[in-house]
Amino acid sequence: MTVYHGSTLEITKPEILKKEIGRDFGFAFYTTDIKEQAERWAIRKAKIERRRNINAKPIVNVYEWNNSAQNNVKSFDGASMEWLEMVLKCRSDISYSHNYDIVIGKIANDNVGETVSYVMQGIMRKEDAIERLRFEKINNQIAFCTAKALETLTFVKSYECEEV
Repeated sequence: MTVYHGSTLEITKPEILKKEIGRDFGFAFYTTDIKEQAERWAIRKAKIERRRNINAKPIVNVYEWNNSAQNNVKSFDGASMEWLEMVLKCRSDISYSHNYDIVIGKIANDNVGETVSYVMQGIMRKEDAIERLRFEKINNQIAFCTAKALETLTFVKSYECEEV
Protein backbone atom coordinates (compact mmCIF):
# COMPACT_ATOMS: atom_id res chain seq x y z
CA MET A 1 0.00 0.00 0.00
CA THR A 2 1.30 3.48 -0.87
CA VAL A 3 1.39 6.06 1.92
CA TYR A 4 2.51 9.70 1.93
CA HIS A 5 4.18 12.05 4.41
CA GLY A 6 4.03 15.82 3.94
CA SER A 7 7.17 17.65 5.03
CA THR A 8 9.76 20.20 3.99
CA LEU A 9 12.48 17.55 3.79
CA GLU A 10 13.17 14.37 1.92
CA ILE A 11 12.93 11.63 4.54
CA THR A 12 14.43 8.39 3.24
CA LYS A 13 14.64 6.82 6.70
CA PRO A 14 11.60 7.74 8.84
CA GLU A 15 12.08 8.27 12.56
CA ILE A 16 9.85 8.82 15.55
CA LEU A 17 10.71 12.26 16.93
CA LYS A 18 9.57 12.81 20.49
CA LYS A 19 9.26 16.56 20.33
CA GLU A 20 5.80 17.40 19.03
CA ILE A 21 3.28 17.06 21.83
CA GLY A 22 -0.44 17.00 21.23
CA ARG A 23 -0.39 14.36 18.49
CA ASP A 24 -3.56 12.32 17.98
CA PHE A 25 -1.97 8.90 18.50
CA GLY A 26 1.11 9.92 20.47
CA PHE A 27 4.69 10.05 19.29
CA ALA A 28 4.90 8.43 15.86
CA PHE A 29 5.81 8.91 12.22
CA TYR A 30 2.55 10.05 10.64
CA THR A 31 1.47 9.23 7.10
CA THR A 32 -1.73 9.15 5.08
CA ASP A 33 -3.06 7.15 2.18
CA ILE A 34 -4.46 10.37 0.67
CA LYS A 35 -1.89 12.04 -1.62
CA GLU A 36 -3.70 15.42 -1.67
CA GLN A 37 -3.81 15.50 2.12
CA ALA A 38 -0.03 15.01 2.30
CA GLU A 39 0.44 17.78 -0.27
CA ARG A 40 -1.73 20.18 1.77
CA TRP A 41 0.27 19.29 4.89
CA ALA A 42 3.61 19.85 3.13
CA ILE A 43 2.47 23.25 1.83
CA ARG A 44 1.22 24.23 5.29
CA LYS A 45 4.53 23.23 6.91
CA ALA A 46 6.55 25.13 4.31
CA LYS A 47 4.49 28.29 4.88
CA ILE A 48 4.98 28.03 8.65
CA GLU A 49 8.74 27.64 8.25
CA ARG A 50 8.92 30.58 5.84
CA ARG A 51 7.24 32.78 8.46
CA ARG A 52 10.23 31.92 10.66
CA ASN A 53 12.57 33.02 7.85
CA ILE A 54 13.48 29.46 6.92
CA ASN A 55 13.65 28.84 3.18
CA ALA A 56 11.41 25.77 2.94
CA LYS A 57 9.86 23.87 0.07
CA PRO A 58 6.82 21.59 0.35
CA ILE A 59 8.04 18.01 -0.07
CA VAL A 60 5.91 14.88 -0.16
CA ASN A 61 7.64 11.62 0.68
CA VAL A 62 6.18 8.46 -0.82
CA TYR A 63 6.55 5.06 0.84
CA GLU A 64 5.42 1.55 0.16
CA TRP A 65 3.94 0.06 3.32
CA ASN A 66 4.11 -3.70 3.80
CA ASN A 67 0.87 -3.87 5.75
CA SER A 68 0.93 -7.66 5.76
CA ALA A 69 3.86 -7.65 8.22
CA GLN A 70 3.13 -8.86 11.76
CA ASN A 71 2.43 -5.76 13.84
CA ASN A 72 0.06 -4.89 16.64
CA VAL A 73 -2.29 -2.61 14.67
CA LYS A 74 -5.23 -0.62 16.01
CA SER A 75 -7.63 0.60 13.36
CA PHE A 76 -10.43 3.01 14.20
CA ASP A 77 -13.50 3.05 12.00
CA GLY A 78 -14.55 6.71 12.06
CA ALA A 79 -14.88 9.02 15.02
CA SER A 80 -15.94 6.64 17.79
CA MET A 81 -15.85 6.96 21.57
CA GLU A 82 -12.77 4.71 21.65
CA TRP A 83 -11.03 6.91 19.03
CA LEU A 84 -11.89 10.10 20.94
CA GLU A 85 -10.62 8.68 24.23
CA MET A 86 -7.27 7.74 22.67
CA VAL A 87 -6.92 11.19 21.07
CA LEU A 88 -7.77 12.85 24.40
CA LYS A 89 -5.20 10.72 26.29
CA CYS A 90 -2.46 11.29 23.71
CA ARG A 91 -3.08 15.03 23.45
CA SER A 92 -3.36 15.70 27.17
CA ASP A 93 -0.77 13.37 28.75
CA ILE A 94 2.74 13.43 27.27
CA SER A 95 3.65 10.33 29.30
CA TYR A 96 0.71 8.27 27.98
CA SER A 97 1.78 5.34 25.85
CA HIS A 98 -0.40 2.74 24.15
CA ASN A 99 0.81 -0.71 23.11
CA TYR A 100 0.20 -0.48 19.36
CA ASP A 101 2.89 -0.55 16.68
CA ILE A 102 0.58 1.18 14.18
CA VAL A 103 -2.59 3.18 14.69
CA ILE A 104 -4.93 3.94 11.79
CA GLY A 105 -7.71 6.45 12.19
CA LYS A 106 -9.14 9.84 11.51
CA ILE A 107 -7.23 13.10 11.96
CA ALA A 108 -8.32 15.65 14.50
CA ASN A 109 -7.83 18.51 12.01
CA ASP A 110 -8.78 22.15 12.75
CA ASN A 111 -12.56 21.64 12.99
CA VAL A 112 -12.25 18.28 14.69
CA GLY A 113 -9.47 19.59 16.91
CA GLU A 114 -11.75 22.35 18.13
CA THR A 115 -14.32 19.77 19.19
CA VAL A 116 -11.64 17.69 20.93
CA SER A 117 -10.44 20.85 22.68
CA TYR A 118 -13.97 21.52 23.98
CA VAL A 119 -14.04 18.04 25.52
CA MET A 120 -10.58 18.52 27.05
CA GLN A 121 -11.73 21.81 28.61
CA GLY A 122 -14.92 20.25 29.97
CA ILE A 123 -17.11 22.44 27.74
CA MET A 124 -18.58 19.52 25.79
CA ARG A 125 -19.49 15.97 26.75
CA LYS A 126 -17.75 13.14 24.87
CA GLU A 127 -21.10 11.84 23.62
CA ASP A 128 -21.99 15.24 22.15
CA ALA A 129 -18.56 15.51 20.54
CA ILE A 130 -18.96 12.13 18.79
CA GLU A 131 -22.39 13.19 17.51
CA ARG A 132 -20.98 16.47 16.21
CA LEU A 133 -18.03 14.71 14.54
CA ARG A 134 -20.32 12.43 12.52
CA PHE A 135 -20.97 15.36 10.19
CA GLU A 136 -17.32 16.32 9.67
CA LYS A 137 -15.27 15.14 6.69
CA ILE A 138 -12.28 13.74 8.52
CA ASN A 139 -9.11 12.67 6.70
CA ASN A 140 -7.09 9.52 7.38
CA GLN A 141 -3.79 9.07 9.16
CA ILE A 142 -1.56 6.08 9.71
CA ALA A 143 0.78 6.48 12.68
CA PHE A 144 3.88 4.30 12.84
CA CYS A 145 4.54 4.24 16.58
CA THR A 146 7.46 1.82 17.01
CA ALA A 147 10.77 1.02 15.37
CA LYS A 148 9.28 -2.35 14.39
CA ALA A 149 6.48 -0.53 12.55
CA LEU A 150 8.92 1.76 10.74
CA GLU A 151 10.64 -1.31 9.30
CA THR A 152 7.49 -1.95 7.23
CA LEU A 153 8.03 1.30 5.27
CA THR A 154 10.16 1.45 2.13
CA PHE A 155 11.05 4.85 0.72
CA VAL A 156 10.00 5.15 -2.93
CA LYS A 157 10.58 8.80 -3.83
CA SER A 158 9.95 12.38 -2.83
CA TYR A 159 8.67 15.31 -4.85
CA GLU A 160 8.11 19.01 -4.43
CA CYS A 161 4.45 20.00 -4.60
CA GLU A 162 3.06 22.89 -6.52
CA GLU A 163 1.72 25.70 -4.36
CA VAL A 164 -1.40 27.37 -5.64
